[in-house]
Amino acid sequence: MLSVRDYSIPTKLTWMNTLVSSVALGLACTAFMTFGLISLREAMVHNLSIQAQIIGSNSSSALLFNDPQSAEKTLAALRSAPNVTYAAIARPDGRPFAAYSRDNGDQRLSPLPKTTVPQTRFHWFKDGEIVVQSPIVFQGKTTGVVYIRSDVQELISHLKQYAVIVGVVFLTSLVAAVLMSSLIRQVVAKPILHLAEVARIVSREKTYSVRVRPTRNHDELSILIGTFNEMLGHMQAHDTALRAVQDSLEQRVQERTAQLNAANADLESFSYSVSHDLRAPLRHISAFSRILSEEYGQKMDRDAQHYLQRIQDGAKNMAALVDALLKLAQIGRKELVCIATDLDSLLKDVLVAMQPEYDGRQIDWKIGELPSIECDPGLVKQVFTNLLSNAVKYSRGREVAVIEVGRIAQEGVPVFFVRDNGAGFDQRYSSRLFGVFERLHGADEFEGTGVGLSTVQRIVKKHGGEIWAKAEVDRGATFFFALAAKAGGSPSHEA
Repeated sequence: MLSVRDYSIPTKLTWMNTLVSSVALGLACTAFMTFGLISLREAMVHNLSIQAQIIGSNSSSALLFNDPQSAEKTLAALRSAPNVTYAAIARPDGRPFAAYSRDNGDQRLSPLPKTTVPQTRFHWFKDGEIVVQSPIVFQGKTTGVVYIRSDVQELISHLKQYAVIVGVVFLTSLVAAVLMSSLIRQVVAKPILHLAEVARIVSREKTYSVRVRPTRNHDELSILIGTFNEMLGHMQAHDTALRAVQDSLEQRVQERTAQLNAANADLESFSYSVSHDLRAPLRHISAFSRILSEEYGQKMDRDAQHYLQRIQDGAKNMAALVDALLKLAQIGRKELVCIATDLDSLLKDVLVAMQPEYDGRQIDWKIGELPSIECDPGLVKQVFTNLLSNAVKYSRGREVAVIEVGRIAQEGVPVFFVRDNGAGFDQRYSSRLFGVFERLHGADEFEGTGVGLSTVQRIVKKHGGEIWAKAEVDRGATFFFALAAKAGGSPSHEA
């Protein structure tokens, strides 16, 4: 149910104008009726008092000569006043002297109440009638009392006439008030409604070119409309400028994206070509150095053998680096093929393939239950291989290494982790972990190319996910990765 505050402005103005007019007219009509009632009562009392005085003056001689018949004739003159129902003349002590009744009944005046003072002129209303008492004075002495009783039919008749007049005036004024409300709606409410409609269009459609029609008035509403239109003009100018900047920015972003994609493609092509072309010279260096070591190693002195061994180690490391770069470049060129993959089976295959790396070591493997997910199995296998290889490598300083693989859930997204109790790293430098050739440990401490974690990050991001790490120096490290972003953003790093 609508409350008064929910009505439209025209409805409120109509109701308010009608209510105010009704109240004002009601008060005016009430005052008019009250004034008419008082005036009519005073006029009736005045007329009856005059009639009583005339009858008293004409009946004074009848009282002096004790002639009731003459007094009754005088009272009979009241027949010309149809509203008089009864009249009587009494002596000062209240004894009846003469009487008149409109219906010709044999009615006599009863003795006056003891509280009534014959010398006093007064009146009262009782049982729908007006009673007037007036003394008869002759030569300064009260010789009798005139008593007249009248009905109020004349008063009621006049009041009915007043009521008809008041009703006609009230209805006419009310119709005029409604018509005035219509005029007020045209002058006041219609511009406000148009202003509200334009504001609704601007808010809903973000169209700032519309304007409110100005009025021909010079009031506060006209000032409000002018100010609103001026504000719309400023908003339209700002919106136009913003759109121009946005279009220019989008174009620049597209251009920069195209340039970046081209640069990345060129870089990947260059990396692939260089890495591929480096393989042949490296194979030659490795092969000839091995032949040289096998056939002429005994003839060389100890320094020459040392230098030759360093050449073989460098060639081997270079070959590993070239292979890593090739894998990194291939990830960018390879199209993602996602299928339902059982990660438990995939992880078992990774551990079997890695067995030569940790054979003979004491490692406490804690493998949690992993789900089946949609992913590229070859690439995800490479992720687990790289992370587990790092865990095995960096925990080899422990007598008993502890390596844990599991998953947690963050906002409906499965987050996988690989944790070890190895060397760890300083958390302040975690942002450098996934850069190409970035290493947080020296080559003399742990071997590696510095490309593995960069490869892992590229695979994870290719799946639309994210990878991060938490660690402490000499207390191990934990790598978290999610292969899909959570709703509304990437997974939290609070794990």
